[in-house]
Amino acid sequence: MEYVLTLHRPRLYRVKRHDTLEGIARTFSLPPRVLAAKNHLTHEPEEGRVLVLPDGGDLYFVRGGETKTLLSGSEQNFEEKNCTKLLYPTQQVLL
Repeated sequence: MEYVLTLHRPRLYRVKRHDTLEGIARTFSLPPRVLAAKNHLTHEPEEGRVLVLPDGGDLYFVRGGETKTLLSGSEQNFEEKNCTKLLYPTQQVLL
């Protein structure tokens, strides 16, 4: 008998006291830029605010020579999923 462990990311998160965008993003394996963009944040979220956690993929650190198409199938798909047109080594992206 084989057991498979599947982790599911919740869809919403209520910000707690002393939470930071970086900390919340790290907890749910998201790039902070994506969490901020999907919730229209321009500053740290306030306590009690409900954030939408985007359906994601796997968090990945870009290596030199990789392209948007290689990582996500197309430039458009990469930009929609990662909320940026930029791509550089060490950047955190969703696959």
